[in-house]
Amino acid sequence: MADYDNTNRGVLFKNDRKESDKHPDYKGSVNVGGVDFWLSAWVNEGKSGKFISLSVSPKDAPEQAKAAPKTSNSVAELDD
Repeated sequence: MADYDNTNRGVLFKNDRKESDKHPDYKGSVNVGGVDFWLSAWVNEGKSGKFISLSVSPKDAPEQAKAAPKTSNSVAELDD
């Protein structure tokens, strides 16, 4: 069987272990430029209808960095 080039391709699967709204609806992986990443996706509802938001993290990130809580900046903090 010939090897398949997965460069610049990815896949998402329904997250069957979702226990809260913070857990992604879909999980998978993507390869960009030969580098592998974990991919998470959430289905959300907005004023214009449904949309999907994504989060990407490197597969080779240290375990401690993966366990660290993520922080986000509000719009007010970015306007300083």
